[in-house]
Amino acid sequence: MRMSRLFGKTLRQTPAEAETPSHQLLLRAGLVHQVAAGVYAFLPLAWRTLQNIERIIREEMDAAGGQELMMPAIHPIELWQASGRDQAMKDILFRFSDKRDREFVLGPTHEEVIVELFKRNIRSYRDLPLLVYQIQQKFRDEPRPRGGLIRLRQFTMKDLYSFDTDFEGLDLSYRKMYEAYIRIFDRCGVPTIPVLADSGAMGGRDTHEFIYLTEYGEDTCLLCPKCGYAANADVAAFVKEPAHTAEEPKPIEEIPTPGLYTIQALADHLGIPTSKTCKAVFYSADGEPVFVAIRGDMDVNETKLSRALRTVDLHYMSEDEVVAAGFVPGSAGAVGLKGVRIIADDLLPREVNLVAGANKPDAHLLNVNYGRDWQADTLTDIALAVEGSLCSATSDKQGECRTPMDVRRGIEMGQVFKLGTFYAEKLGATYLDAEGKQRPAVMGSYGIGTERLLAAVVEANHDERGIIWPAEITPFQVHLVALQPERDEVGTAAEKLYGRLQTDGFAVLYDDRDETPGVKFNDADLLGMPLRVTVSPRTLEKGSLELKRRSEAESELVPLDEGPSRIKASLAS
Repeated sequence: MRMSRLFGKTLRQTPAEAETPSHQLLLRAGLVHQVAAGVYAFLPLAWRTLQNIERIIREEMDAAGGQELMMPAIHPIELWQASGRDQAMKDILFRFSDKRDREFVLGPTHEEVIVELFKRNIRSYRDLPLLVYQIQQKFRDEPRPRGGLIRLRQFTMKDLYSFDTDFEGLDLSYRKMYEAYIRIFDRCGVPTIPVLADSGAMGGRDTHEFIYLTEYGEDTCLLCPKCGYAANADVAAFVKEPAHTAEEPKPIEEIPTPGLYTIQALADHLGIPTSKTCKAVFYSADGEPVFVAIRGDMDVNETKLSRALRTVDLHYMSEDEVVAAGFVPGSAGAVGLKGVRIIADDLLPREVNLVAGANKPDAHLLNVNYGRDWQADTLTDIALAVEGSLCSATSDKQGECRTPMDVRRGIEMGQVFKLGTFYAEKLGATYLDAEGKQRPAVMGSYGIGTERLLAAVVEANHDERGIIWPAEITPFQVHLVALQPERDEVGTAAEKLYGRLQTDGFAVLYDDRDETPGVKFNDADLLGMPLRVTVSPRTLEKGSLELKRRSEAESELVPLDEGPSRIKASLAS
């Protein structure tokens, strides 16, 4: 490809709207163009890279036994109603009606459709296990598209679905995909760590995310430096212990607390730590108010809370909603509370003599104790793990790890799910076992967003000058730069080398533009091809070419007649 004809121009200045390094470089290098919030066009260099990413994904999926197919992006709403995900995912579904008023959605994922295909094509256990995948556009009405390609409203996903006869088979399929994902990300040059995660609207029992750690990530993870436990903060478990030494329960006592509307203000006034209080938090769960109780120094993990409540729509209540529900903002408590569901963190029964709201304005209660003074409808872990929380991972030899965990941010590169029989039972996907009995298929689902992976590749492989493409996914292997190509000897030598390299099977980006050396070298660094080859009057005077690897600071001169072989050797190393 000649740069004089390349569609897409480099930028000298960083666009103001780009915050992350990957977004800045993708725009500056002329790889992408934002058409609307969360909607991007991919120009030729980006498209070539995405095709290389897809090639790697296909190779690994095929090697694991996957069969590629293609499913439609337009889904009848009835499929989503049958699974219940028309409600579970209602906030991100693009819905529309055709001319006959039939309702459809643009597929954000394809579990429902693949189950329909399974039902039409699989009859017996002899047809299983089955792994089928596609690389296809997905559509999600994300409320806050961000980070360039990190969270899009239209994006490409590789989604593979496994069908097995039992959970042992699912474990094997899951392990195949888990290991294939590690290979994919390694080949693309993105270091990832698998972390335990929440399955969300996907359903199922077990799931892992593959996280690229970066300060620009939108996911928060807890990592144990000792035992290797890794989990998304949404599901991270940790050791929970009473904050204070054991003491005898004391009589409950009401005290006036005018103007003390926060846990911190209350604790400061009483001269106690916030861990000696019981905090009230109010949520709406599918339209019903819920009273949530947790120790005052802890925060509610909304993912854990949502799973405990088995709710589709969960949101933090505004002050107006709190008042309308009959709660007393600033002084609410569980003691004597009637007519509302109460859910409490499972550490509270082990805490003694806490301070809690009295359910009347400007008043609190001293020495409140769970069991004696109040009880919850649901008692479970709803606490958010934070920096320094103790790892609760266990081993047969040492028991709980109890090492302080680190909090790190990262980008989710892909996720694997053990769906189990959730969709099979909802949608009627069964097979005949060896005894002739109908059994629900046991499913798994495995996704990678290719544009997000492209962004992570740039995030993980760049310096102050630009992108440094990994060899397997680079849009071009060689960036051929001709300085003063209008001079006959330079133009002739460069054209000859350009033709020879293409004949030898190399992908070459040839900078034949009438630009200064500084512009051409800066663009070569920005675009980031693995090897820059320069033909100039100076090199030709020495009968040489200049070779410079993008990842190295120094260049070298090689004899002109050895150019093709030295280029081949350099790219192979």
